[in-house]
Parts: sequence; structure tokens; C-alpha cells
Amino acid sequence: MAEQEQKTVTFIITRQDSPDSAPYKETFNVPYKKNMNVISGLMEIRKNPVNAKGEKTSPVQWEMNCLEEVCGACSMVINGTARQSCAALVDELEQPIRLEPMATFPVERDLIVDRSRMFDALKRIKAWIPIDGTYDLGPGPRMPEKKRQWAYELSKCMTCGVCLEACPNVNDKSDFIGPAFLSLPRLYNAHPTGSMNKSERLNALMEDGGITGCGNSQNCVQVCPKGIPLTTSIAAMNRATNIQAFKNFFGSDNAH
Repeated sequence: MAEQEQKTVTFIITRQDSPDSAPYKETFNVPYKKNMNVISGLMEIRKNPVNAKGEKTSPVQWEMNCLEEVCGACSMVINGTARQSCAALVDELEQPIRLEPMATFPVERDLIVDRSRMFDALKRIKAWIPIDGTYDLGPGPRMPEKKRQWAYELSKCMTCGVCLEACPNVNDKSDFIGPAFLSLPRLYNAHPTGSMNKSERLNALMEDGGITGCGNSQNCVQVCPKGIPLTTSIAAMNRATNIQAFKNFFGSDNAH
């Protein structure tokens, strides 16, 4: 029992004090607990911010919210793979555990990154269902069960950024919006009310940085923590944007 209490977990964390400062690595040893996840380890460091050299340091900064792999806030690179730190169990990870911020996004501090580009992309593709007023409109239009089932799978996207981190086409030399934002228009266009803005979403995907930026590497579908069929959606949006392009050319946007 005493042996188990003395067991520790080693974290090597890539830190950065500000957006403009240079990154550096700092090592921490934290007490091991059965079934602990990476967030548990970071909480231990926050409680007692002393590094492996015994030096007092500043607490490591990171983001978290739901701790149930639903919100997407705690994304980081763990042992070289972008994933949710709340779902990363220490017992399943190779040690020492290396934590880094996602490289696709600008670093704010330590493991916190600025994901503004994702929220800008949500606005670009109109990732919402418009309604007329805030009062009770009663039950909405019904969706066929088969369509509702696959639409539900697409709705699991939590804007975590993991698919953008894995995609080689999302980088500082490209304006590609990323896999998640090629899939989400399929979700909103499938909704009976959302389909009223279908052409606007498809036209947004046909702009620079849109669907033509996808290189079909398929990394996104392999890393998505929610198992969203991203490549299936991208194929569907390829077809839909081609049809939309013909409608635009012939001026027949209302044709079916």
C-alpha cells in the first residue's frame, strides 16, 4: 500500500508564458491515482505547482469544462496525438506523458490556444437554424427517422479542433477552413428549416479556403473523438456544391 502511495506519474509539458514568448518544456511528477486522467494530473500540478527539480513555478494553464468529452474545450496534443485530455486515461498512456498545445492554433498561454478561426468558420457557413422570433413557435417540422439518425451523428461535433490539428491542409500557408466545417453544412442543410439557407452555405463552401482545400488525406475521420463520418460528409458536400455551381451558372437556384 505504501508503495502504491509513492508511485508517481511524470508529465513533460510544453509551456509558453504569453503569445509572443518562446515555448519551453517543464517536467512535473504527480502522485498516481487509480483511473486518473490527464486532467486529474493537471489539477494536481495546479494544487502544488512544483516541478520535478523541486522548484516552485506558475500553475500550468489549460482549458476544460464538461469533463465528459462533450464540450471540446480540453483538446491538446498528448504523446503526439491531438485528443481530449478528459478522456485520456493515464494507465493507457506511455510514460512520461508529453503534453503540448495544438500547433494549428496560436498559443495564448501554456496549453491554451486561440480557436477564433473555428468560430469565424461557423459564422461563414451559417452554422445555425434561423427562426422567426424568440417566442414559442410550437413543434418544428418533422424529419424522417432515417435522416434524423444520420443527422444526429453529425450534430455530435463539439468544435474541439482535433480534426483541424490532424489535417495537413490546415496550416499557416493555407486558408482552408477545415474538415468540421465541410461536414456541418450537411447537418444544417438536412434540417427542414435550415434548408432555406442551403444555397448560402454551399456558396460559402465554394469560396477560397472552402471545399477545394480538402486534399482527401482522411486523417480527420481517424482522429475525430465523436466518430463523425467526416469523409462521407465531405463527399456529399462535393456533390452538393457541384450541383449548386450548375444552378448558379444557369440561374436556376430553385430547380430540383
